[in-house]
Amino acid sequence: MNKDQTYILTINGGSSTIKFALYQIDDSLSCLLHGNIDRIGMKDSVLTFTDEKDHQKNTLAVESSDYPSASNFLIDWLEKKDEFSSVKAIGHRVVHGMKHTEPELVTLTLLDELHRIIPYDPDHLPAEIALIEFFRQRHPKLPQVACFDTAFHTSMPRVAKLLPIPRRFDEKGIQRYGFHGLSYSYLMEELTRIAGQKVAKGRIILAHLGNGASMAAVSNGKSMDTSMGFTPAAGLPMGSRPGDLDPGVAWYMMQSEHLTPEKFNSLINHESGLLGISETSSDMQDLLAHEADDVRAEEAVSLFCYQAKKWIGAFTAVLGGLDTLVFTGGIGENSPVIRSRICEGLEFLGIGIDEKQNRSNAEVISLNKGKTTVRVIHTDEEQMIARLACRTLGLGKANQTKNENTLSAK
Repeated sequence: MNKDQTYILTINGGSSTIKFALYQIDDSLSCLLHGNIDRIGMKDSVLTFTDEKDHQKNTLAVESSDYPSASNFLIDWLEKKDEFSSVKAIGHRVVHGMKHTEPELVTLTLLDELHRIIPYDPDHLPAEIALIEFFRQRHPKLPQVACFDTAFHTSMPRVAKLLPIPRRFDEKGIQRYGFHGLSYSYLMEELTRIAGQKVAKGRIILAHLGNGASMAAVSNGKSMDTSMGFTPAAGLPMGSRPGDLDPGVAWYMMQSEHLTPEKFNSLINHESGLLGISETSSDMQDLLAHEADDVRAEEAVSLFCYQAKKWIGAFTAVLGGLDTLVFTGGIGENSPVIRSRICEGLEFLGIGIDEKQNRSNAEVISLNKGKTTVRVIHTDEEQMIARLACRTLGLGKANQTKNENTLSAK
């Protein structure tokens, strides 16, 4: 190891998972190591990691019974790496950032604010805060940067943020925030790199389709609207979240099944969406494999594609037309059949799919004669966290590459 080389660590914590990546601070922020701990709290929890030196995927059993012990296991393991002593900062994904428009250095004041808004996102914030505090306890002098998933959408006009409920709730911060902002920031930087500033300043719909799914309408590099709302449960149907739901349905379910707020929250975030409709799986590949002989799987897939098509139509209206449609996320990047079904019938928007290119997951999958360019771009939230943390702290040359299409909403 070059003793003069420095590194940045990224942490992306979920309720039962922790993703991590280690980057060398150089012109391109080269990833040296990445992995995750999943199934935290279960007997078969494992740490899976890939060292880019040998490209070999490895696994270790995690000796942990809960989130704190899993976090300490990860820190212990990272400390044994030669590079850890040269880590200059840690960048964290923080899902909910209220009105923060930029990444921020973690301070006690910021931690107090994040603790205060835990009720806004009880599924993500507790784990994210805990990870920051674990690293703070173990390495108090190591700078940590919070990168907010909501920040990309702070440029949305007021009318897109307003919710039609009594104004007193708006004054308490209850509004549409939107999420997947780190992914969208990365996509806009990639679109600028591969297609140029003119394309990146056009009318764009970004479709992040995975276990969590959302879309964003972007104009002149800024978010104009997005499908997720006050929480990540709104918008498109997802793996286990319903997307938009009639509040009357929520009231009926709570009354008829005597659901406590905690049980209702669990139902909405962990039992609904594709899983709820199919009654078998939240995984799109599983559903596609069984749709021919299971009407429940077929209906789950059909609803997902139907709702995605509707959101594309709605956001095209918001933008006053459409120049570029970008698919990303686990489904968006890897499922040609879902992309094809979503785009079917959208010829009136200038969308036409080249099925050969689509089947090969090509970078551009639209027909040459189409007015709208349809692209597939791999997203990389961890790389975006590393970039933002470096820019925030002025580390390396990565902080000099900021363009107009980043998480910042100027």
